[in-house]
Amino acid sequence: MARRPIRSDLAWSSADRIVVRGKDLPGEILGKLNLGDMAFLELTGRTPEPRESKLFNAMVVTLVEHGLTPSALAARLTYLGAPEAMQAAVAAGLCGLGSVFVGSTEGCAKLLSEAVARGDDARKIVADNKRIPGLGHPLHKPVDPRAVRLFEIARETGYYGKFCELMEAVGKMKGLPVNATGAIGALACELGFDWKVCRGLGVMARAVGLVGHLLEESQQPIAEEIWLRIDEEASAHLKPKK
Repeated sequence: MARRPIRSDLAWSSADRIVVRGKDLPGEILGKLNLGDMAFLELTGRTPEPRESKLFNAMVVTLVEHGLTPSALAARLTYLGAPEAMQAAVAAGLCGLGSVFVGSTEGCAKLLSEAVARGDDARKIVADNKRIPGLGHPLHKPVDPRAVRLFEIARETGYYGKFCELMEAVGKMKGLPVNATGAIGALACELGFDWKVCRGLGVMARAVGLVGHLLEESQQPIAEEIWLRIDEEASAHLKPKK
């Protein structure tokens, strides 16, 4: 049985060269591309135009931080048990980026891209989907200020199009605000990204935020106090009263 060829078009290196997507890392990338632009290059094979750079960087910056979220708590508690392995604590936090937190960008982008391909309107989407990712937020009501600003930047850069319009129309029909992940899912579609990469945008962004949480945890620890308080309260009903 013949073996299939092994191939990657992302990068290669030799004794004196490192090339990423056809660009020399020291000569064409370092000092010229910011982290967001580098991510765009890695994902698309080209450097972004200025308008794309402004929008894409805004999208990923949005997902870096949102306080003591479940992912941040998971990272901090893991760090408490294994402070010698920051990478494990970051990984623990990233494991929680799914259909509820951050990773809902993927569900939103998939829903929108498939709906547009079929020619579905907002009414059809609402009728066919009991739960629509990217809508509503337990804290940000009646609007998510992150989504508002992202759509403003999309208009400024000329990328507010059919996906954004459809997402906002669905939100109005459901009576729910478009949240940050909904806006990012729509904007990823506007930029031409495959919906399958959208959760990855959240992963790369939130990893930055988690490193910040772990640095703070090393300087101002709270994980042990969280653990002890939860243990005390959760088991209080089992202990004899004094």
